[in-house]
Amino acid sequence: MSSIAYFGPEGTFSEPAARAARPDHTLVGTVTVPEALVAVREGRAELACVPVENSVEGAVSATMDALAVAEPLVAVAEVVLPVRFSLLARPGLALADVKSVASHPHALAQVQGWLAANLGHATQLASTSTAAAAVGVLDGQYDAAITAPVAASHYALDVLETGIADVDDAVTRFLVLRKPGLLPAPTGSDRTSVAAVAAHERTGVLAEMLTELALRGINLSRIESRPLKGRLGEYRFYLDFDGHVAERRVGDALAALHRRCQHVRFLGSYPKADATSTVAGGDNTDEDYLAADEWVTNLRAGRTG
Repeated sequence: MSSIAYFGPEGTFSEPAARAARPDHTLVGTVTVPEALVAVREGRAELACVPVENSVEGAVSATMDALAVAEPLVAVAEVVLPVRFSLLARPGLALADVKSVASHPHALAQVQGWLAANLGHATQLASTSTAAAAVGVLDGQYDAAITAPVAASHYALDVLETGIADVDDAVTRFLVLRKPGLLPAPTGSDRTSVAAVAAHERTGVLAEMLTELALRGINLSRIESRPLKGRLGEYRFYLDFDGHVAERRVGDALAALHRRCQHVRFLGSYPKADATSTVAGGDNTDEDYLAADEWVTNLRAGRTG
């Protein structure tokens, strides 16, 4: 049976995301996001499922950095999950007895209001993942852990509270990644992701990059920057935009980005989780590009009109 590595261990939000993405695959938990990607690069898993952005805390830098280096991987799907937390504690411990609470920093940041109102007396401690915090409670390192609700089915801990969230409609987006190969076919509701390093000394280069998308009627849905390691003032830009590389307008835009940037890494074209339409309109359909190509071909052949 095929396998899918996920940012674990058992009981993280990545676990139900991986199950939703590939219910027929064997799940392989890893301690960190980079380790999940390494499992795919080394052939120990066919796919990896990792978080890429949260609607409250923004981009997951560990995922962005890991995708930009080493052997390329491409996204073939995305999963969006609502994010509400549970508070797990050692059996028999009451809420008033909790003196320390642990979780991943992103999780702690998303429940600061709840913690201030209900556990203002407790020390907050960071762990490598929400599930690792639950393991720490079992090992006696912490009194309680802020976790994904699924963790309660994996660890012998009491659920003191559940449905915890400072922002009721918070969600996290996950990418399903594999080694480069045949991409999912266009669906009419697709997203393309790239990581691009622009020439930092070139005036207006970011505006030029975005203009290449706008001129082709391509909607930019996300842009993030991460510093190039060891090169102060130089950045890698991560772009998500509507459309599929199989479309002429998207392929044309990617070619333009390749010309303007020092380096462009293609991170995939894949169906959007919300299924909203990304079909080209105006004068940017494939048929429009084919007609323009034919016109130029005729001009080069001496046929005008």
